[in-house]
Amino acid sequence: MINLVPRYLFNFIILVLVQVLLLNNLQFSGFVNPYLYVLFIITLPFSTPKWLLLALGFTTGIIIDIFMNTLGLHAAATVFMAFVRPFILSSFSPRDGYEVGTNPVPADYGFGWFFKYSVLMVAIHHLFLFFVEAFNFENFLSTLWRSILSSVASVIFIFIAMLFAKRKSRTI
Repeated sequence: MINLVPRYLFNFIILVLVQVLLLNNLQFSGFVNPYLYVLFIITLPFSTPKWLLLALGFTTGIIIDIFMNTLGLHAAATVFMAFVRPFILSSFSPRDGYEVGTNPVPADYGFGWFFKYSVLMVAIHHLFLFFVEAFNFENFLSTLWRSILSSVASVIFIFIAMLFAKRKSRTI
């Protein structure tokens, strides 16, 4: 686990920087907001303890909140996503369970598995985030549509990031 710390710290810093410096400044009509930083929680090892998963979710979310001035919205959504992650992983687990030393990435479990897993995790995060942000059901369809479009945009950015990560790992 100690050997993994520098790699995940690097992933954390890169994802937060890309989110804060690039993606937060992209304007998709103010309606679509891609959030790449959720990839950090999605790709943590299977063996990550639940308490650490929640702590990392809170840390990631609160750092994004600080830069976006959103008063804990991202922290709450990311902690919720980290909370449901073990349940999602157990529902997608192979019959024999996950192999030791593997991670929830396409290279270990295939594109189809990662696609279902990441879409569900991103959708959970975005639905929670946007409905807590709206804090009412008055504009339910508008908020739902915004969650869906932002989820699609986030999944596209996640798969682009995973392609870069795969290409980088081949050269090393």
